[in-house]
Amino acid sequence: MRILCVIPVRGGSKGIPRKNLKPIAGKPLVAWTIEQALAAKAALAGEHRVDVLVSTDDAELAEIAREFGAEVPFMRPAHLAEDTTATEPVVEHAIDFYTQAGQRPDAVMLLQATSPVRLPGTLERAIRQFAASDADSMVGVVPIGPFIWAATEPPTAQYEVMARPRRQELTRETFRYRENGSLYITTTELYETLHNRLGGKIELFMLDEVEGVDIDALIDFAVAEHQLQATLANLEKAES
Repeated sequence: MRILCVIPVRGGSKGIPRKNLKPIAGKPLVAWTIEQALAAKAALAGEHRVDVLVSTDDAELAEIAREFGAEVPFMRPAHLAEDTTATEPVVEHAIDFYTQAGQRPDAVMLLQATSPVRLPGTLERAIRQFAASDADSMVGVVPIGPFIWAATEPPTAQYEVMARPRRQELTRETFRYRENGSLYITTTELYETLHNRLGGKIELFMLDEVEGVDIDALIDFAVAEHQLQATLANLEKAES
C-alpha cells in the first residue's frame, strides 16, 4: 500500500502566534510529527511505501520541515492557507500533486502537528491496522470514562445513573472515545468522492491516554512537553 502522510502547518496562528515553530522539548513543534512519520516510514520499508509531506505556506516552516527530512515539493497556495480553510482541500491538493507526478497514493495519513505526543510504534501500528482492515477511513481516539452529561434542560446523563459502573468494570464497549485530531487514515477514493477525512466504513484506532494532548493554548505546551520528556526518558531507560 502506498501511503501519503500529510502534515499540514500554516505560518499564521491566531491563538498562539507561530506555534508550529515554537520550541518544545528541544525541537520546533512540527519536528516531532515529522520524525515520528519518518520513523514509521523506516519501520514499514519493504511492507508499505510511505511518503512524508509537509504542506505549508510559510518559507521558514518549509525550511525546517526539509531540515528534519520531510518532503516539501510545493508551497501551499494562499487560498488554501486562510483562517477559514478546511483541512480536506489541503489534503486533496497534495493528492493531486502526487497523482500528477505519477505517485498517486492508495491512502492518506493525516497527522496534526499540534498533537506531538505519539509513542514509539504508534504510526506504523495504525498503518498496519488500516491495511489489514476493510475500512475506508480510520480515526485516532483516546479512551475516556462514560460519565458524560449533556447540558439539556434538564441535564441528561449519557450513562445509566442507577447502575453507575466502577472504572475497573468498564469494557471496550462501555468506554467512550475522544477524537483528538492526532491521526486519520483515509482512502484516496474517499477524499475524491466525499471530500472528507471520515466516511464509509470507519475504524477506531486506540491511542494511549498520554497521546491525547492537543495544543490549543500555552498551558497545553507545558503538558505536551512534560509528556514528550517522560516518553523520551522511558525510551532511554528501556534501551539502557
